Amino acid sequence: MNEKNINENNKEWMILVIIIYLFILLCLATYAIGAMSLGWLPVPYAPLRVPLMCGAIAYTGGCLYCFRAIYLNKCVRKQWDPDWHLWYFIRPLTSTIAGAISYLFLKAGLLVLESSSNAGASEMGFFALAFIAGFNVDKFVAKIEEVAKAVWGIDKTRSASNNDIKVTTSKGGPTADK
Repeated sequence: MNEKNINENNKEWMILVIIIYLFILLCLATYAIGAMSLGWLPVPYAPLRVPLMCGAIAYTGGCLYCFRAIYLNKCVRKQWDPDWHLWYFIRPLTSTIAGAISYLFLKAGLLVLESSSNAGASEMGFFALAFIAGFNVDKFVAKIEEVAKAVWGIDKTRSASNNDIKVTTSKGGPTADK
């Protein structure tokens, strides 16, 4: 077996590991969403039900994005790049964080769902925004930075300023948002 075949086998195994990782966490997130929807959350944690569900729903958005990236880069473009392996493990976790933070910004009134006001915004609005935040973390973070600039005069982070151009890769990575 030559070196090229060994590298190909390692690549295939890593893709399988990534898919299994994403699938297991997707199952856990789906179970958590269902359990919280049915009121199975222990009583002391009941006040955290909506933000926890936002995090779990955002994970599903991030997971969908990762599965789509695997499909596009491995199957459609045939340009899988091992340099992106770590991204597939970290991206869903950043999605979860973005979803939980989306709840905070909606609840604080810094992001508004309707054009008139967010008073009485339904849980479904929270969940929809959480999914979008998880699916498109980069745009969500950019929106949060716009809010920070408008409300508190805080400039964009250095990493955001350096990455204002849309990220595209020629090999094996996501095509729009990391």
